Amino acid sequence: MFQTEREFTLPLGYLDDEGTLHRKGTMRLATAADEIHPLRDPRVQQNDAYLIVIILSRVITALGTVSQINPKVIEGFYAADLAYLQELYNRLNQYGDAAPETSCPECEHRFPMAVNGSGGS
Repeated sequence: MFQTEREFTLPLGYLDDEGTLHRKGTMRLATAADEIHPLRDPRVQQNDAYLIVIILSRVITALGTVSQINPKVIEGFYAADLAYLQELYNRLNQYGDAAPETSCPECEHRFPMAVNGSGGS
């Protein structure tokens, strides 16, 4: 079955204004519109690095009990969580479920290979 969403757990977690830590979430596959429409956003036109903030706010469908995922929420992520989500986004949207795998040379456990990407498109 074709999966369009993937659950994730943030390495550190998002701390909301009430002090609640949110780590578990869901990200859906991006559409062409998810990558095209943010390019018109003035924040992206002023700073290319803001593109991933807008894209993630569109493709993250759930994060703990946060009621609405928007750019302000993404801006509140710790850098380690943002990097994790950028890598997850790239892996899901470049490879889908066919992400390249590697294995531990000692125990031979197989796991998805980290894909180095700067986020966005």
